[in-house]
Amino acid sequence: MAEVHNSKVEQPVGNDTTPTLKELKDAIPKKCFESSTATSLLYLARDILYCAILTVAAFQIHLIPSLPLRIIAWTTYGFFQGCVGTGLWILAHECGHGAFSPNQKLNDFVGWAVHSFLMVPYFSWQITHARHHRYTGHMEKDTVYVPWTDKKLAQRRNLRMEQLKHLAEETPIMSFLRLIGHQLFGWQVYLLLNATAGAKSLPEGAGKIGPANHFNFLGPLYTVSQQLSIALSDLGLLIMGSILYYASTQIGVWNVALLYLIPYLWVHHWLIAITYLQHTHPEVPHYTAEAWTYTKGALATIDRTIGFIGRHFFHEIIDYHVVHHLFSRIPFYHAEEATRAIQPLLGEKYNEQKDESFLYSLVTTFRKCIYVSNTSSQPGVLHFVRADESQ
Repeated sequence: MAEVHNSKVEQPVGNDTTPTLKELKDAIPKKCFESSTATSLLYLARDILYCAILTVAAFQIHLIPSLPLRIIAWTTYGFFQGCVGTGLWILAHECGHGAFSPNQKLNDFVGWAVHSFLMVPYFSWQITHARHHRYTGHMEKDTVYVPWTDKKLAQRRNLRMEQLKHLAEETPIMSFLRLIGHQLFGWQVYLLLNATAGAKSLPEGAGKIGPANHFNFLGPLYTVSQQLSIALSDLGLLIMGSILYYASTQIGVWNVALLYLIPYLWVHHWLIAITYLQHTHPEVPHYTAEAWTYTKGALATIDRTIGFIGRHFFHEIIDYHVVHHLFSRIPFYHAEEATRAIQPLLGEKYNEQKDESFLYSLVTTFRKCIYVSNTSSQPGVLHFVRADESQ
């Protein structure tokens, strides 16, 4: 696996000193914290236009006389509509952070409408995602991609500690099949089961009825004051589900699958891949409760790249994610400038990996990053252990 490349710019703070959040904020131009409703709406309109153009084009595919060419056309449509859908997902993500507009009611309306269109429970996700940002990298309180420790994984698999290294040596076909399942169903499993969340990530004062999933407004993921918002999220899904059902009665289930389901699967492939790779790499630590701080957790993220698709369709959420975790209200169109402003302060503490294929990173990271262990001299700082490092 390629190493994370750290920023080589001058580092005025010491190598062993993490800049304070105030120092980082002061280094960023104030305009970077200002969102523009007009600018955000223009990006939204652009993505909706892309979606509409692709949909109109898809309705003409049946006119292509050749079956192989129709298959190619539908495959092309599904991929690019998935890219557009991912971009829309990310704009709703901006709404969830209050970075789309200074008007929070507009943020929530746009976020709810767009995420419901994508079958995402907006408020449910918004609340748990805020906890993720609050506790990024925390081994107990983070809500996504909290890794197994070596001891807990050995206990779960009924293995001796020295046998763990073989988990990263399974056959490529088995790793590939697990990865396919991860990419196809990871998002749904998270919504239904709160999978990969920390053991202490549930809020105090939450409900007690039913399972901890993102659709249960009476369950342990949400407090009483949040229950109405969760119900509104469920309502949005019911409305969109009804629209899809009605569409299937008019144009057929197969056409709805081609027009909506295939792009939907692409959206969630990208969503899972992006989130996973933003927080998973052998060089990027996780922290126990004693060692964790907000700033250290936020800096335990990685800026990557996927080229034109990431910059244009995905609104650079991959390219400038570190600063997003530090200051989530910075709009995506100011993220590059904000990142450049804090790099001199962060020095080697700024993590980026932009010389390796994004999808190659997904495959290799998924195979190798299985569990974390305290392999350094720093107490409470855990890193992923590669097979060749296991004892």
